[in-house]
Amino acid sequence: MIQASTSSGRIVAAREAAELTQRQLAASSGIAQATLSRIEQGTRPAKMNEILALAWALGCPASELTGHSRVQDRLECVARATDHSSMETMRRELSHYLELDAYLEDQGILPQL
Repeated sequence: MIQASTSSGRIVAAREAAELTQRQLAASSGIAQATLSRIEQGTRPAKMNEILALAWALGCPASELTGHSRVQDRLECVARATDHSSMETMRRELSHYLELDAYLEDQGILPQL
């Protein structure tokens, strides 16, 4: 069983969250399905260009697939779920917003109120 804490596990989790098959993700990312299969199985590490293609196709930040993020390293999440959401789900959603904020700031796009 592939652990969600590994890059391959995060790729599988993101693909399943996007409700895509391996074949569909391979087609939309431009990565051969056999290569994607080996990446997901953990028998072959993904190259950075493949991580970027997968992130683009999945609509998520590359840091979600790699587990390396300067935002995630600083993120501490304290909350109480009232709708039976798990803390991991809430942390992931918060991380998405913070990653987007960091990206926009890096690009010089300031918030407009």
